[in-house]
Amino acid sequence: MKLLVTGGAGYIGGVVVRLLVDAGHDVTVLDDLSTGHADVVPDGVTLHEMSVHDVGSVLDSSFDGVLHFAAKIAAGESVQFPERHYHTNVIGSLALLDAVRAARVPRLVFSSTAAVYGNPQEVPITEDAVKAPTNPYGWTKLSVDAAIGAECTAHGLGAISLRYFNVAGAYIPAAGDALGERHDPETHLIPIALDVAAGKREKLQLFGDDYPTPDGTCVRDYIHVADLAAAHLLALDAVEPSRHKVYNLGNGNGFSNRQVVDVVREVTGRTVPVEMAERRAGDPAELVASSARAASELGWVPQRPDLHSIVADAWTFYQSRG
Repeated sequence: MKLLVTGGAGYIGGVVVRLLVDAGHDVTVLDDLSTGHADVVPDGVTLHEMSVHDVGSVLDSSFDGVLHFAAKIAAGESVQFPERHYHTNVIGSLALLDAVRAARVPRLVFSSTAAVYGNPQEVPITEDAVKAPTNPYGWTKLSVDAAIGAECTAHGLGAISLRYFNVAGAYIPAAGDALGERHDPETHLIPIALDVAAGKREKLQLFGDDYPTPDGTCVRDYIHVADLAAAHLLALDAVEPSRHKVYNLGNGNGFSNRQVVDVVREVTGRTVPVEMAERRAGDPAELVASSARAASELGWVPQRPDLHSIVADAWTFYQSRG
C-alpha cells in the first residue's frame, strides 16, 4: 500500500515507519520536526517537512491510507497552553480529515490515548469505559476520535483509533540503528530514570506515595514500543469502510513507579536517588488496560510484556546515543 504517516519522524511514528517499510509498503512521511528528528526517517522514504495543517498539498488519490501520529502529547503542557494542543491536535486533525475526504483515501489509523478515560471507575479499563479526561490533551484526542467516527458515518471512511497506555522501550532491529525516546524536554518516567542512572540528573522525583496502591505510588500499564507499532500494521488490514473501531493497547499489567525505579537500577547496575514530591493534580492512582478486544479482533498479543525487557531495550538505545 501507498501510505502517508504524519508525525513519522517521532518516537512511535518512526518505529511504525520502519516496520511499514520492512513489510514492503510505499511510505511517505509528513512531520514539522518540532519534536521529531529527520534522521529517524529511513533512506528512500520521502520526508515533507511541514505542518499537518498543510497536509492537503501532499495527500492525493494515489494514497491507500494514512497513519496519523502528528500531535502535541505533553499533558502538563496542555494545561498551561491548551491553545497549542487544540491548534495542532484538533484543528490539524480536521485539516487531515478534509484532505482525506477530498482525495478519497479509504483508510485511516489514528494515534489516540488512554488519557481519554481520566480517572477510571474500573480497572482494567475497557474501550466502553466512561470517557472523562483530566487535561486538555485528553480532551483533544477524544474530540478527534469523535470527529473520525462522524466522518466514517457520513462519508464512508474506514478508520481505527488505537488508544495507547504508557509506551516505553526502544526498537532494536537486527540490523540498522535503534529507535527510542528523544523528547526535549523529557517528561516520561523511564527515560528520566535512565538520565539519573547515567548521572545526567541528580535525582528522580516521584509524585505521591500515598495512593491506594500496594506501595503507595501510581501504577501504570507499560507497553513496548515495538509491540505498539506492530498493532498499527494489523489495524491497517482490519479497517472496514464506513466503520470506526477503537482498541486499547496495553499489556494488561500494572507496574508502580517504585517498581519501575527498581528495574532501572537492576538493568543499569547504577544508583537512582529518589525524592518524593506531592501528588500532581489529575494523576490517577492506577491505569491498566484491557486489550482483549485488540487480541480477539486484530490478533494482537504483546511479545515483550515484561518490564525488564522494556527498560533493557530503552537502556540499550540510551547508551547507543552516548
